[in-house]
Amino acid sequence: MQAVAFDTIGESYTTVFPGKAGQLACGEWLLAELPTGARVLDVGCGTGDPTVRQLAAGGLEVTGVDLSDGMLTLARRTTPEAAAYHRIDMYDLATPRAATAWGLPELGPRAAGSFDAATAFFSLILLPQREIPLVLARIRTLLRPGGLLALGMVEADLDHAPLPFLGHEIRISGYLREELHQTLSRAGFTVTAQTGHPYAPASTTLPPEEQLFLCCRRTG
Repeated sequence: MQAVAFDTIGESYTTVFPGKAGQLACGEWLLAELPTGARVLDVGCGTGDPTVRQLAAGGLEVTGVDLSDGMLTLARRTTPEAAAYHRIDMYDLATPRAATAWGLPELGPRAAGSFDAATAFFSLILLPQREIPLVLARIRTLLRPGGLLALGMVEADLDHAPLPFLGHEIRISGYLREELHQTLSRAGFTVTAQTGHPYAPASTTLPPEEQLFLCCRRTG
């Protein structure tokens, strides 16, 4: 189970991925587009740094969700006042299981349309390709009409491929740009801006990658 790996990776994740320019730029876009007090859901919030910290400091109301207890422990310790943190499987967002299995009715069907924006930075890459559209659709359900999505992905033709990472094996999915745009469109999002950042993870054997950061808007 991938969440177990991230329980033990913990703070090492920030050490391996210290550069956050693309992620911070997406955060600046959200801050420019949203009024003070707007509600943002951070899907796969990890340690809360930098996105939760940045958005909360900018006056937004952030809810961070993750499946890793270890990551959430770090988030609550390092950014305790920045967000409401909840443990939940992203598959179960906007479904009855949010209430029945996780005790979070505020993230279930009754929360449809209650968030102004969502972020998902390198959390969807942990899913098989066939399941990414499903989770995107559930995130869309939680957004108000015209709501915003800031997304970080890896540009690669990978489908749940095993990769060694900090002493663990994790599975990663990616898309080429055109296919990613098509996937987002089918899930009910329009891409309004995109940037690409070549990136070489520090202190690992992983090869250099192209990170894609997309600013999207819910259609309909």
